[in-house]
Amino acid sequence: MTNYGAIPTSSHGSPVVDLDSISRVKQQIKDGLATRRPWRVMFDFHSMGLPRGVSDAFSRIKKNLVYFQTNYAIVFLVVIFFSLIKHPTSLIVLTVLVFVWIFLYFLRDEPIKLFSYQVDDKTVLVCLSVITIVLLFLTNATLNIAGALLIGAVLVLIHAVVRKTDDLFLDEEAAMAETLA
Repeated sequence: MTNYGAIPTSSHGSPVVDLDSISRVKQQIKDGLATRRPWRVMFDFHSMGLPRGVSDAFSRIKKNLVYFQTNYAIVFLVVIFFSLIKHPTSLIVLTVLVFVWIFLYFLRDEPIKLFSYQVDDKTVLVCLSVITIVLLFLTNATLNIAGALLIGAVLVLIHAVVRKTDDLFLDEEAAMAETLA
């Protein structure tokens, strides 16, 4: 016997929440933030000093950019945030763009499928970059953001040149080898 017109029932009274995806995203965010180095290590005044030469400066820049990369990203974001306080619309647009980038590019494990076609990473990167640039131009805060990026780059490079790298270890095995030697 068929029940035409019967309202289908479901065992779920509310929309199903994909707890695995949520926990995976939370874990990826925790893993990303786990690479952040303590701020007191980053700004240890005993580890500051001018380099001995140009090669020493470039060596410090390379090591510090790798070691403090998450901290430097936070510095960039804070500088951009403060530059956009007077432009709340741009701040909202930038916040939305950051979430779009995080979910469509950085936290994505599987390729994007659009109308049964698989979209590769390069296409996603180019499309997100174009959308970001267009939206930032439309918010009339382009010079503000460019200035903030320049200020962030100068701050990061000054720190990367001045911060000595003698006491930095990229992994625990290197630290153990140094202490045993």
